[in-house]
Amino acid sequence: MNADAPKMPRTIAQYLEQLRAALRGADPALIQDALYDAEEHLRAELAEQPGRSEVEMLAKVVSSYGAPEEVAEIYRDQEIKIQRALRPPRPAKQASLVGRFFGVAADPHTYGALFYMVLSLATGIFYFTWATTGISLSFGLMVLIVGIPFALLFLGSVRVLSLVEGRIVESMLGVRMPRRPAFSTSGMTFWQRIGVMFKDPRTWSTVFYMFLMLPLGIAYFTLAVTLLATSLALALAPIAKVVLESMGIPYSTCDGPSWLCDWVSWWGGWPGTIFASLIGIVMLFTTLHIVRALGHLHGQIAKHLLVAGNAKE
Repeated sequence: MNADAPKMPRTIAQYLEQLRAALRGADPALIQDALYDAEEHLRAELAEQPGRSEVEMLAKVVSSYGAPEEVAEIYRDQEIKIQRALRPPRPAKQASLVGRFFGVAADPHTYGALFYMVLSLATGIFYFTWATTGISLSFGLMVLIVGIPFALLFLGSVRVLSLVEGRIVESMLGVRMPRRPAFSTSGMTFWQRIGVMFKDPRTWSTVFYMFLMLPLGIAYFTLAVTLLATSLALALAPIAKVVLESMGIPYSTCDGPSWLCDWVSWWGGWPGTIFASLIGIVMLFTTLHIVRALGHLHGQIAKHLLVAGNAKE
């Protein structure tokens, strides 16, 4: 027998600790999913065999479910497929600076990030309202007998919304997020569930994320809409000039000093209009780069605050 091989786990906690060790270095979202699935399975097996101890149950289950190292290897293999799905093949990387600058338009994550920034205003308002209302009512009802059940219900909803937000972040920003909650409550009593939820740091980091989403959502929405509207307006200036002049509407007018009118006249002419269009095109692609960078940054914020594996449990 290999002396370096880990001992057979005698408790569910030991099994989970060995699984965590076997997954060391993997994506935190993967670790969270694997630990939750393993704990759910093992506790369900224990519940179905009330006459057996954890040692006896594990000795039987390990042969069918797999040792921690075997389970870890299976999850690592599955993660390769997940990462391929999250990161579709990108266009060939351009060697020139100009090619890389305009190549951002071919990256699907650019448009996912753009849509997320626009959507974040609505989700930010919802999360902030939900968190504020839930915390206020939870503390306000603590003097009544319904206070604790309501607080538990609110914290449970926070866990659900954490998973929902994770799916949104993963699908739009391409950042791997967990598909399972941070921990299993199988086999716990009502009071144990309350204690675990209150002690779990992810509960409060998720609530903080929900508060944070309001200012972030406002900033993302404002930035995306302002930059897009401005750049598109400039880029489409020649079309606007042709349409207005065909309708007999002057493209630019001026009633001020001569130097100001000369400046307005130049911008209203074809040289200034074409120059404005070029500025708008450059600004549009710069906006796409900014959007993609912010999408990646927000994905890391969400991963840090919503994924249990990022903190030492």
